[in-house]
Amino acid sequence: MTTAAERIAEFTSMLDYQRIPAEVAEAAKLHLLDTIGCGLAAHALGVATEGRSAMVELGGEPQASVIGVEHALPAANAAFANAMLCHGLDFDDTHSESIAHVSVVVCPSAVAAAEAKGTDGRELLAAIVAGNEIVTRVGMAASGAFHARGFHPTAICGIFGGVAAVSRIDGAPVATTTSALGIAGSFAGGLFAYLDDATPTKPMHPAWAAHGALLASRLAALGAQGPPGVLEGRFGVYHAFVGAQKGEIDIDAQLADLGLRWETPRIAFKPYPACHFIHGSLGATATLAGSVRPDEIEDVLVWVPTAGVPLVLEPAASKLAPRSEYEAKFSLQYSTAAMLVHGHVGVQSYTDEAIADPDVRALAAKVRYETREYDSYPAAFPGGVRITTTDGRALEADFPHQRGAPENPMSAEEVLAKFRQNASLALGDAAVSALEEAVLSLEEADDVRAVFSDLAVARVPA
Repeated sequence: MTTAAERIAEFTSMLDYQRIPAEVAEAAKLHLLDTIGCGLAAHALGVATEGRSAMVELGGEPQASVIGVEHALPAANAAFANAMLCHGLDFDDTHSESIAHVSVVVCPSAVAAAEAKGTDGRELLAAIVAGNEIVTRVGMAASGAFHARGFHPTAICGIFGGVAAVSRIDGAPVATTTSALGIAGSFAGGLFAYLDDATPTKPMHPAWAAHGALLASRLAALGAQGPPGVLEGRFGVYHAFVGAQKGEIDIDAQLADLGLRWETPRIAFKPYPACHFIHGSLGATATLAGSVRPDEIEDVLVWVPTAGVPLVLEPAASKLAPRSEYEAKFSLQYSTAAMLVHGHVGVQSYTDEAIADPDVRALAAKVRYETREYDSYPAAFPGGVRITTTDGRALEADFPHQRGAPENPMSAEEVLAKFRQNASLALGDAAVSALEEAVLSLEEADDVRAVFSDLAVARVPA
């Protein structure tokens, strides 16, 4: 009987650029560009740079570019540094039903492998799509179950997509890719423990997954073996991380239509640099922000699915008065108040200065919540809000699908505008335009190293 890892390996080895629908390839390029923009903004703001510093200290063979580093680093180390930066602002995309950040693992690992090999743009695009399709399906098979146990599916599911992408670039045989996936299962991990202590540990999760994807692939190429039943087996990932007994998680159903159903276009872009469970309610609040002054507000009631409460609403004390920038990104109370006080939420809304704003903190104290069951969850991050004013008015809005979801999409131009705004924090206008053009025409590149060369010269503004 063919295992899930063997089926993934077969799909990875057979996927060819010509077999990818045009809209899927275009979505993959937009997600790659969005991810790079998030990393450039984090670099400019000095966020999540520790991984890069550590990798620079290690040194090694120059194989792949790193944002803000003049010289290349070994591919696995470059993937770690870039993935940590790209997730530092929590502004990168998420696939709703798998509840996993996808591109922040797949893109850094795939790009690093492609640069090390000097492959062309079509091969890189095919690898990214392959990785996307695997991360999403591994997560969808146990949607919400990883979160319930305190594990981060971005890291656990992400490493399998990273391996799929790297193995595709390496041209690995099916048996080698299967072993790499098996090895990756022993590398998988990522805890939500940071939520209790306001520590910005989360960006290290995709970094370790991207690094592990390259390492697992290399080990397998050198003859190391991994268990082919790593996902659904008696002691596989689903048993270890979600407590499932063999056969309880139907990964086969998710893999049965690989190459027919495409999840890449369903990966959601983020309009706000905060936890995606905040986005439905915050987007609803944004539609009302111009209709009421903060001093007119008596009460704010937000709605989210039950699963979002422990992530973005409780414990109330730390959510009402975030202790760090990163904790604020996981506070719906703070984010809602910031939106109502300032009329917008962006990367500057989560600085140390911003989270100490007395007007925002005073309004955050008026934000309470109720859970609401949405038919759109878990395929989306829904939410809503009701604002009651001091004169008795009630303003209400509800988003069954958050802004940026495929059912409530950001346009391609809006995604590009987000990229330009983020990238311009670290690159000049000419470099931003050149990078955008190069990524959007990635399939025409003979050697992807030329596409990403400007990442090395990203600056930190005064």
